[in-house]
Amino acid sequence: MKALLREQPLLEVVGEAADGRAAVEEVERLRPDVVLMDIEMPQLNGVEATWRITQVRPEVKVLILTMHVDHQLVARCMEAGASGYVLKDVPVAQLAFAVETVAAGRRYLSPAAVEKVFDHRGQRIESTRSNYDLLTAREREVLKLLADGLSIKEVAARLQRSVKTAEAHTYNLMHKLDVHHRAGLVKYAIAHQIVQVPVVEDLT
Repeated sequence: MKALLREQPLLEVVGEAADGRAAVEEVERLRPDVVLMDIEMPQLNGVEATWRITQVRPEVKVLILTMHVDHQLVARCMEAGASGYVLKDVPVAQLAFAVETVAAGRRYLSPAAVEKVFDHRGQRIESTRSNYDLLTAREREVLKLLADGLSIKEVAARLQRSVKTAEAHTYNLMHKLDVHHRAGLVKYAIAHQIVQVPVVEDLT
């Protein structure tokens, strides 16, 4: 995989780690733009490593690269701060596109991951859609911006409002949509097609 990525003209591989703990240390040392994170690693699993990295270096984007996909695992990774989720069997061109997408500050989910999220949330969409109808136009705008990957400060700047105002809108969103963190707002937006997540079916 590393050799294939090195062949991509827009990507530069700056390091690698054999386990999750080493990955956290290497991120602190190398300060990469994007980390490709496996979930199953010794000493520290990929979900925990992702959380530690995004807590200390929120500017670093983590793209989960794994063979496993189910709605709970996708949710755990997104809640840990991952910007994307892609399967190991994708063509290298699709993986490169995923890396470029999260590096640009957007989110990326592989088609299989999107399908799992939709399958799990499908039975809840009708009941929760009415909650969306309760949102104001500004709250809907904030929801879309958060789902697009913007931070609270970036949302405030985009709206030309204070950070406290953006935080208030975020709190109201979580209350009205019955979610408990910003990652939950992102999952809600994806499941209800409020935001379009870039996917590529086949680049071979």
